Amino acid sequence: MTHVEVLVEDDRWKSINFEDLVTKAFYETLKKLGYSKTDYFISVLGCNDKKMRKLNLMFRSKDTSTNVLSWPSRERLRVVEGDHPKPLDRTLDAELGDIALAYETCLQEATQYNTNFASYVQHLTIHGILHLVGYDHSSDPDATLMEDLESQILGNLSLKAHTKR
Repeated sequence: MTHVEVLVEDDRWKSINFEDLVTKAFYETLKKLGYSKTDYFISVLGCNDKKMRKLNLMFRSKDTSTNVLSWPSRERLRVVEGDHPKPLDRTLDAELGDIALAYETCLQEATQYNTNFASYVQHLTIHGILHLVGYDHSSDPDATLMEDLESQILGNLSLKAHTKR
């Protein structure tokens, strides 16, 4: 069984070995959270801004592209603000959900933040995976928890966190 199903709709993603990057991000994120990489799976779409704009409009009513979108297979949010979400259940949660990344927006942001494109894509993939398992950044305590996890996971991959601040 493939634990990360990758669909590349824009061939430019192949220049950074997209499938390998997102697979490593997935395995490292599950490891950090204490889950077996063989019990869960996700789907990841590498698309362009035109496709992402359509997805963002369809699912979030926002007529613009964005860097990453995630669709959890079911709600897994935390009970207490700033706390970790409920633990995953291997039976109910094997399919974590789907993630999409937009090439042009990711490249533009990596350039804007003066960071390596491939590592920025891994950061966004980790961010998307954390959303799939129930993390959010809708409040300051939730954002701090999620950003700390992202930094730790990136550190385990020998990468540095990329922030807009």
